[in-house]
Amino acid sequence: MTVMEERPGPVTATAPAPAAPAPLAATATATAPVSAPDAHARLRELQRLRARAHEGPDPQATTRQHARGKLTAHERIALLLDEGSFTEVESLRRHRATGFGLEDKRPSGDGVVTGWGTVHGRTVFVYAHDFRVFGGALGEAHAQKIHKLMDLAAAAGAPLVSLNDGAGARIQEGVSALAGYGGIFRRNVRLSGVVPQISVILGPCAGGAAYSPALTDFVFMVRGTSQMFITGPDVVQAVTGEQVGLDGLGGADVHATLSGVATAAYDDEESCLHDVRYLLSLLPANNHELAPAHEASDPADRSCDALLDLVPAEAQHAYDMRALIEQVVDDGEFFEVHSAWAPNLVCALARLDGQVVGLVANQPAAMAGVLDIEASEKGARFVQFCDAFSIPLVTLVDVPGFMPGVGQEHGGIIRHGAKLLYAYCNATVPRIQLIVRKAYGGAYIVMDSRSIGADLSLAWPTNEIAVMGAEGAANVVFRKEIAASDDPEAARARLVQEYRDELMHPYYAAERGLVDEVIDPRETRAVLIRSLAMLRAKHADLPARKHGNAPT
Repeated sequence: MTVMEERPGPVTATAPAPAAPAPLAATATATAPVSAPDAHARLRELQRLRARAHEGPDPQATTRQHARGKLTAHERIALLLDEGSFTEVESLRRHRATGFGLEDKRPSGDGVVTGWGTVHGRTVFVYAHDFRVFGGALGEAHAQKIHKLMDLAAAAGAPLVSLNDGAGARIQEGVSALAGYGGIFRRNVRLSGVVPQISVILGPCAGGAAYSPALTDFVFMVRGTSQMFITGPDVVQAVTGEQVGLDGLGGADVHATLSGVATAAYDDEESCLHDVRYLLSLLPANNHELAPAHEASDPADRSCDALLDLVPAEAQHAYDMRALIEQVVDDGEFFEVHSAWAPNLVCALARLDGQVVGLVANQPAAMAGVLDIEASEKGARFVQFCDAFSIPLVTLVDVPGFMPGVGQEHGGIIRHGAKLLYAYCNATVPRIQLIVRKAYGGAYIVMDSRSIGADLSLAWPTNEIAVMGAEGAANVVFRKEIAASDDPEAARARLVQEYRDELMHPYYAAERGLVDEVIDPRETRAVLIRSLAMLRAKHADLPARKHGNAPT
């Protein structure tokens, strides 16, 4: 049986008349509105909301954070930025997720602090995970705050710093959290080579969260409190049977010395953030600007007398290339990246006459300065970064060749060595090669020789450029003659010296135009400064293409 809906009938003339209005005074009294809060009351309310977001949802959360040896998000930002310069955005943002009790836990900020400020007076964008809120885990609203900040950094053309201290994706929000990470990764790639990106790991950074730092230009870590890994110790043990702790799996020293993920490791957050500030002072704001220049107090024509005795004439004797760099650069100051990983190659940022330069140098004090898989990767990435941000390159060469061995060959030394070669060949910034001592074989070519596009190749009088060392070359070239000699050892010594005198004297390459000038070591600083000044307006175009296919 269908129940029909009742509908009102037409209004008739007999409908009751409306009641007469009450007297005006009585009406006004009965309907007088409650007075609205004034601006002062609203301001007090805003201040309470901001204070609550700053303090976190749990009054004891800050105490627990400090007990772990860690600072809060706002304390970290205060150390990173110039005093009083931070402007926060979306401090009152809250998630809208439901289920699993989330609807009852909606703290302001949603576990991440976002905004901008200045470092040495220059704009920097920063976001910091707040471990006190959901363990810093990323949800949809949390991710959208980061997306907005990254878009602002791109629009404003300013560096982006992330202070990571989070437990990964917010499990209760499911795929929405995973999609949030995808948006971050996509923006990391879009910003690559556009603005400098620096990741600072100040707590856990696990699972998919670890890929964002891996996509950025520099990664800083703190010993004892920061860890990065894709799968945690429990999963590793369950799958492989290996037992390992958090630090042993992905601690600061592991990534600074073994994996090469971390640019540097520090004992505390204060020293870590201090070096982040120093690095930012050496970097341009974006790829359309040059790195900031400072007026130099160190004379451009200063003689480097100590260099005469610093480098041993014997090719097999070691010395510290960093001591040479200290003699040449402004005030002996430079910022070395990945100093504990692949130490046989030094990569550093410094100033020459107040202008920022990138330094790539073989390190005879470690593995005789030989190029291997890790050194090639380290150098390639540094060269690419400097080229992306218009930082001139100075390459200091003292290399015996590529590392021989089955492990290197099977590990892909051909493929990895080609990364460094590709990076140099693709670089359009001013490039100067200085051959300090030996430069043998393919490693001579790869270390930015004239043949692959260096603008200038300089050399000290101690240089030796050859396919290989004199002893090895003589054994190959004169093998039959040595074997037929009545005194093979004497013959070998004579022929080694003959080969050295004929093909390895310090002016052989200069005579053929492969070295532009052999210089007095004491004039190294002055010559480099004059040469870089000449090249400052260099312009070079690459062939029209979507992108190259670099070896991986």
